[in-house]
Amino acid sequence: MDNKLNLDRATIDGARATASRIADQLHGWINLYTTTTIERAVARLLGVDGVDAAGVPLPNVLVDRLHEKGLLGHGLLSWLARAMLSTGRNAQEIAEAVAEGKLDVAAIPMLPEEKWRELGDRLAAEAAAKITARRREREQMMAAAAPDRKPLLYVIVATGNIYEDAVQAKAAALQGADIIAVIRHTGQSLLDYVPYGPTTEGFGGTYATQENFRIVRRSLDEAIKETGRYIRLVNYCSGLCMPEIAAMGALERLDMMLNDAMYGILFRDINMRRTLIDQHFSRMINGFAGIVINTGEDNYLTTADAYEKGYTVIASQFINEQLALRSGLREEQMGLGHAFEINPALEDGLLMEIAQAQLCRELFPRSPLKYMPPTKHVTGDIFSTYLINGMFNLVSIITGQEIQLLGMLTEAIHTPFISDRYLAIKNAGYIFNNARHLGEEITFKEQGRIQARAAVLLGQAYSLLQEIEKIGLEEALERGLFADIKRSREGGKGKDGVVPKEEDYYNPFPDIFLRRCHIKDDEGRAC
Repeated sequence: MDNKLNLDRATIDGARATASRIADQLHGWINLYTTTTIERAVARLLGVDGVDAAGVPLPNVLVDRLHEKGLLGHGLLSWLARAMLSTGRNAQEIAEAVAEGKLDVAAIPMLPEEKWRELGDRLAAEAAAKITARRREREQMMAAAAPDRKPLLYVIVATGNIYEDAVQAKAAALQGADIIAVIRHTGQSLLDYVPYGPTTEGFGGTYATQENFRIVRRSLDEAIKETGRYIRLVNYCSGLCMPEIAAMGALERLDMMLNDAMYGILFRDINMRRTLIDQHFSRMINGFAGIVINTGEDNYLTTADAYEKGYTVIASQFINEQLALRSGLREEQMGLGHAFEINPALEDGLLMEIAQAQLCRELFPRSPLKYMPPTKHVTGDIFSTYLINGMFNLVSIITGQEIQLLGMLTEAIHTPFISDRYLAIKNAGYIFNNARHLGEEITFKEQGRIQARAAVLLGQAYSLLQEIEKIGLEEALERGLFADIKRSREGGKGKDGVVPKEEDYYNPFPDIFLRRCHIKDDEGRAC
């Protein structure tokens, strides 16, 4: 995208460098800890699945026993490798034995490190190979499919019944959607476990489970064959089980994941240290699996005023970019979030929306930005909402957005019907086709309203980043600098799941996942 906004390069470079230092501050302590859900994700990557007689997931049973005995800080895999060598059982059998009370986790003998480490390294490599195979499967299917036409049309299904979700997801794909998100059951982000198996009841959405991922993936693969287009599947890799859901998504070939610690801290009151640690590992998995993450900056504008606090979105995007890079994600995998949320009653509001969207596009030219529809100011007036959604689609095509979550005319009334999705797709298709190259024909007036607004937003974001660097991101969150919501660094859910690493902590997965980043592309860029 050309520099239509005439942005100051020194300010951009300064903001990015400041965000990098903020990320370094966080990583000064993030790598000192593991969490219960990181270790459960390791168990899942090694094939541990199922539930005990009480319905408790076996990864939870295994990790909880180790945590109770004070062994988790050494890493689950070091214990599991010793247990496998000592008992002759595989990982699943060991988890089942622990759940049945037939194996005491404290009774596993110490063994020479070179012996159990060799097994641990091999198990991790085999798990990574499974993810690599799913990534290559996606790449081959995308190469064989019709080329993408952007913005990609993103819609949601949210029936609560996974079998109905699968039907509606396929229907949306046949209507023209490119991306289908299965909305997660309300409150699942606060569950410190992942439900097991297919689910047919859910409030406001459907539980994220590995079997549910598999069911919808199968349905969308049928749609790929029928349409000749590659249809992407999305779910929510956030909350107290971030790394586990990332692992399940990687194994079931999901294509996108909502993956952002800031959302959990601000809107779900999850302990900030817990979720920032979890985010780092979950993004390693997503990066290695070729999954595009979506971040949640758009949510800031549902609680704070979009015009007054638009700069907080930009500042957060800079920080999220740097954190993602440290987890091995390429820029092309960073679906940084923003939203069309300025009050439609504001004079020249459309110009202000164009300025914000164009600014995001120019600051992050390689990232497939996720543009969110108007929600805060829509009402039960479906005709007004449909028109506002049309304006949203127009801004998107003008500014070169790539991931377009379509607005629904019944947004303020109920979970969308199939007909609502059809009308949303029709609205976007009409505008994207009729204004396909409008952005290429437009230049913005020098020092006009759009350029001036973008310059103000960038300057404010840089100032905010400088303030955050001085006080630290944790203090910034305590002061409510994002979304006008204050959170305590010592409070929030999941704090008990943060575990200091022992000196001999063992987890080979980060080295495997980040190793891919040392390979440079044709332009000499590493992730």
